[in-house]
Amino acid sequence: MPIKVLVIDDSALIRSLLTEIINKQPDMEVVGTAPDPLVAREKIKALNPDVLTLDVEMPRMDGLAFLEKLMRLRPMPVVMVSSLTEKSSVVTLQALELGAFDFVTKPKVDIQSGLREYAEELTDKIRGAAKARLRQPLPRGAAHVPVQLKNSADVVLAAEHHTFSTTEKVILLGASTGGTEALKTVLMDMPADCPGILITQHMPEAFTKTFAKRLDSLCRIAVKEAEHGERVLPGHAYLAPGNRHLLLRRSGANYVTELSDGPAVSRHRPSVDVLFRSAANCAGKNAIGIIMTGMGDDGATGMLEMHQAGAHTLAQDEETCVVYGMPKEAIARGAVDEIAALQDISRRLSAWLSSQGKRGFRV
Repeated sequence: MPIKVLVIDDSALIRSLLTEIINKQPDMEVVGTAPDPLVAREKIKALNPDVLTLDVEMPRMDGLAFLEKLMRLRPMPVVMVSSLTEKSSVVTLQALELGAFDFVTKPKVDIQSGLREYAEELTDKIRGAAKARLRQPLPRGAAHVPVQLKNSADVVLAAEHHTFSTTEKVILLGASTGGTEALKTVLMDMPADCPGILITQHMPEAFTKTFAKRLDSLCRIAVKEAEHGERVLPGHAYLAPGNRHLLLRRSGANYVTELSDGPAVSRHRPSVDVLFRSAANCAGKNAIGIIMTGMGDDGATGMLEMHQAGAHTLAQDEETCVVYGMPKEAIARGAVDEIAALQDISRRLSAWLSSQGKRGFRV
């Protein structure tokens, strides 16, 4: 049966455009549209959709207030449709905290030149939402969405093999769908003196600075959007800016960040594969790689390269993933040393650091 989608947006033009994109797919259909949450409420009862697309800013009741009521009274998969503004970014991140599955940016009226790419992103996320578990436990089921042929990390940097004299540790985190909340859970457990952390989370460029500020306000460590060429310090986390790859490099005895405008890898920029390969190249056994919830397979190849370079690698388990795609692929390729529930990842990190003669940390 096709995935039944209800489109909620106060713009008739946007409703029409989203309907056109969705109805072109053989496995989904728009069963109704609504200009605001009050109309949507009645249509949900009448049409019983599988997935909602929900605008952030609407009249009579904003998307955030509606989502909070929906998740409390009738939980269901929701893909937020957000404008590229700082205000919308903040609201969208709050929506993810309330249980929205994922978000897409609002299509522009003159989007024709990039409509195919936008349609792929939107429909991939609707498929993922239809299959994924909500925050409340749902029956287990496959959530992996196959992805098309794509570039490897070779288009950004070559795989290299070095010996390492330093013993300074560095943590690399990769995530996609569901990752905003998963990253918050892990980073809030990190002590102020933990090893430096580099993060790639699939997210548009208008959102990453807001997301980093949000994490920084909640965590004991300092969290910021990464800049090019800054030294990686203990107790600091560096988030890849949207639309730029984040790499780890060495400068003398120090680790430094590097940003790249190279081609998309695994259909993403930033790409987890690029981050993980850079760590395999310049950190080897001193790196700890963690792959978390997300659709597709970005990061699986890079994690295997880290594993082969002697890094310690860890994957989030299926039960606590919103979408068990990226960790599943890494595990299937033999790239993972440990599998852990989301709430146990920080404890496993501490235990591994202690086993290496480094001081672990209390969670």
